[in-house]
Amino acid sequence: MEIRNLYYPFELQFLEVSEYEAKERKNTFFEMVFVLEGKGTQIINDHRLPYACDKLFLIFPQDTHSFEVAEKTKFFFIRFQNSYLKTQSNDWIQKLEFIFHNHNHLPGCILKTVTDKPLLRAMIEALIREEIGNFPQQQEVIKQILNTIITIAARNISLISPVAFAPVPTEPSLDLLNYVHQNIYQPQALKATKMALEFNVSPTYISEYFKTKTGQSIQQYTIAYKIKLIETRLKFTNLQINEIVYEFGFSDASHLNRLFKKYTGLNPSDYKKQFKN
Repeated sequence: MEIRNLYYPFELQFLEVSEYEAKERKNTFFEMVFVLEGKGTQIINDHRLPYACDKLFLIFPQDTHSFEVAEKTKFFFIRFQNSYLKTQSNDWIQKLEFIFHNHNHLPGCILKTVTDKPLLRAMIEALIREEIGNFPQQQEVIKQILNTIITIAARNISLISPVAFAPVPTEPSLDLLNYVHQNIYQPQALKATKMALEFNVSPTYISEYFKTKTGQSIQQYTIAYKIKLIETRLKFTNLQINEIVYEFGFSDASHLNRLFKKYTGLNPSDYKKQFKN
């Protein structure tokens, strides 16, 4: 089974397909799927459920899922890390974490309020416009819309009968990745011995344990996550290369250049210029 990781706090994807690869996947992040057009079947945890336009599905990290497309479908995917929830205000975090981590959800559309369907569709269409446009404060607007969508989803989940709520064991992959995200600027905390102590696992087994849960080694995931963070710095900030070197603990600019070019095909300066152009 394919294990998929997410290196940004959140990720948006619009997908129009006549066929969808019927391959079971397991994520290490939350995923919401909104159907703009089309019909077919969602397969989640061995359940098969029809989907149609204006349906919203929430896929938890422990879920296995795929789609079968019956007619051309327009999907919009919103993927976000648990760490993204933690960037919000404390009251918001507490409400969302309770809902997202204590809801023993049932398969199917999570929208229980009929009037929320056109509201959510308008939000999704606004996100698509922002994504393809080049507007001032684009990222800030996208985050505000995204926060509203997540809140609408949480509101609808909370309307489900309390019988459906029960504590859900935290997925080990979430704990591992959250630890990496929280300590990405502290290289010492990401050493195998320190992580083994944190997760009560043998130092000789921690790397294998991490790969079993995430599909990547600690080093592979950490480097990939750093590269994505650096891409974000280059795209959306005016930080100088030396400032990025210092922030991420590289020995010098040459070290950063070599690693970044290996993974992206460009050195950081050329990447920044290409994006600005």
